[in-house]
Amino acid sequence: MKSIFAISIAVLLFSCKANSDRQPQQDEITVVSYYFPNYHSGDPRNDLRKGEGWTEWELIKAARPRFEGHRQPKTPAWGYTDEKDPAVMAQKIDAAADHGIDVFLFDWYMYEDGPFLNRCIDDGFLKAPNTGRLRFALMWANHDWTELFPYKRGTPREVIYPAKVSPERYDEICDRLIADYFTRPNYWTIDGKPYFSIYDVQKFVENFGSTEATREAMNRLRQKAVAAGLKGVHWNLVAWGRPVLPVEHPPANTAELIRLLGFDSATSYVWVHHASLDETQTDYNRVRDAYFAHWERVKTDYGVPYYPNVTMGWDPSPRCHPDDEWGNWGYPFTNTIANNTPENFKTALQMTKDRLLADPNGPRILNINCWNEWTEGSYLEPDTEFKYGFLEAVKRVLR
Repeated sequence: MKSIFAISIAVLLFSCKANSDRQPQQDEITVVSYYFPNYHSGDPRNDLRKGEGWTEWELIKAARPRFEGHRQPKTPAWGYTDEKDPAVMAQKIDAAADHGIDVFLFDWYMYEDGPFLNRCIDDGFLKAPNTGRLRFALMWANHDWTELFPYKRGTPREVIYPAKVSPERYDEICDRLIADYFTRPNYWTIDGKPYFSIYDVQKFVENFGSTEATREAMNRLRQKAVAAGLKGVHWNLVAWGRPVLPVEHPPANTAELIRLLGFDSATSYVWVHHASLDETQTDYNRVRDAYFAHWERVKTDYGVPYYPNVTMGWDPSPRCHPDDEWGNWGYPFTNTIANNTPENFKTALQMTKDRLLADPNGPRILNINCWNEWTEGSYLEPDTEFKYGFLEAVKRVLR
């Protein structure tokens, strides 16, 4: 019995490793989906501030239409599940893998005094019995955390969890990244290097005080990874021009920062970082075209591979206090993306795929916003209106 068990574990680990290191064919695109982990109970910070057992599902349950034709509330077809439960995460993994998603790219929160929202990954994803079906990676969501759950208009923008970490804490974080994540057999790698993304480059540089100190800090993580038997680290930058969150301040010259800091690639998180929403319900295809114009500019300006984004939608109204009048007054009171049907999403995916494949020497990676940004109106998970429509679009176009 012991030998059979050992063989089974070895086969599982080999399968995960093969999945992690497998290189796509020339016409095969790696499909990455961002994952926002605020839908599980038992996070100590949430319990302390919001009450025991609170999750962001509470905002979804309280959502309501704010203007004529507003499609709220959204109702998850799977119910208001707890993502830290391995069985719940197993359902997500199977649905993602069955519909052409290769990687979950988790928004990862780590502060001076410890982690936040980590139980989704540590207790849910990594302990799911089928975790090897998907690769995963981390995007350090290194922005100040403010109260948005919900936001009462006119309330001071209090920073609850500051993004800044000390040099000593940064080194501890590097060690944790390598020990707990990078060395996992199904951690996503590019050219054998674990992919690690930074959300806010301005905050990142401010944290270390200069571009020189920031570059040195990035190299320390690379050196630690090599010492652990890895090939280094693939540093990715989430680039954006239009701020969305109230604490965001875009850099003056993203291309120069990419060069000075030594990032290996760049990408985007959501279309509204690059396209204005001029109407209460701005048409999906208009926003898509504005983003495509941005992509065309930066794919050469940045000087590194650029991985394009396909956004499913945008509607952060569930994060607005339900007693407030609605208006376009600044996040989360913003205009929305409308007409974001599975068919229009499918068209955007096809256009993105065609553009990627038209460049014989270009990257073969795209990311999607988002697996589960329910309170920002951008999710692939099935709801009661479109069912599996958005996941089926991914499958039809990319698999």
